Amino acid sequence: MKIVIPGGSGQVGTVLARALGAGGHEVVVLGRGGQSDHETMRQGERWARRVVWDGRTLGDWTAELEGADAVINLAGRSVNCRYGAENRREIIDSRVDSTRVLGQAIRAAARPPRVWLQASTATIYAHRYDAPNDEATGIIGGSEPGVPETWNFSIDVATQWERAAMEADPLPATRRVLMRSAIIMSPDAGGAFSMLLRLVRLGLGGQNGDGRQYVSWIHEADFVRAVLWLIEHEEIEGVVNLAAPAPLPNAEFMRALRQAWGMPIGLPAFEWMLAIGAFFLRTETELILKSRRVVSTRLAEHGFTFQYADWPAAARELCARVAARPVVRSVL
Repeated sequence: MKIVIPGGSGQVGTVLARALGAGGHEVVVLGRGGQSDHETMRQGERWARRVVWDGRTLGDWTAELEGADAVINLAGRSVNCRYGAENRREIIDSRVDSTRVLGQAIRAAARPPRVWLQASTATIYAHRYDAPNDEATGIIGGSEPGVPETWNFSIDVATQWERAAMEADPLPATRRVLMRSAIIMSPDAGGAFSMLLRLVRLGLGGQNGDGRQYVSWIHEADFVRAVLWLIEHEEIEGVVNLAAPAPLPNAEFMRALRQAWGMPIGLPAFEWMLAIGAFFLRTETELILKSRRVVSTRLAEHGFTFQYADWPAAARELCARVAARPVVRSVL
């Protein structure tokens, strides 16, 4: 297939483009800045072609959509930052603008993509402990008692992101799927798993806060498999949660990660400690303290099966891949 990935140069896009390219698909990544190239090299493998766009206006990049089998929109500024006024504006605008112009391009295409997979996030659901959020009964968050205002901002971002995709009408030849993804676990440097494992290796991988908040996650292999499954299953449209079927409390999540790495101890990080750390790291505590208890009923109902359905097994596999990497030592 020919698959176009706006925003495909980020953490999630790299995971997806690498796997799709290795699987023999033609992958085109739309990225901001730099120059378009015929073929991109990563780790000795040719797996993507890069085309420049600005994420706001129509241009030559729209030709890549003609006859494409799928477009997977991941474009948007990282939310791993402090939610000041300027960052808030950039986070929202980068998502809404790129989604709107993509909708315009699909609508104008003579041979539009068969399916548009639109990134969203499981963070759209309410902070809760009592029951999991699925596509049918999940509670959209916002203004929950005792929840910091900054957490509501993330919900507003997700809501506006999804609305921009659904407003791109009419699209009679293109099916739309809103992918509400949990945290994608990959051993790549700079990702969520890399950050958590670093804490474990330093002996700091205990529970965060009171440890009761649920962690929803999906292994990178299952994320890629789910994306391909959504492309192939033409009966699926609308909201789909991409999350492993067994979210678990943070304390259990971190314990399983420590065991997978073979680290017997893990000092806890209390909420006040996380607040100080987040300030100096220029990020927000929501990323680790919000309870994301999310599952996917729709994937299960339509027959999708997870290769990594429980976290301990997924953690062991990811840790084994990290441990197998060559050790690079400085010559200084």
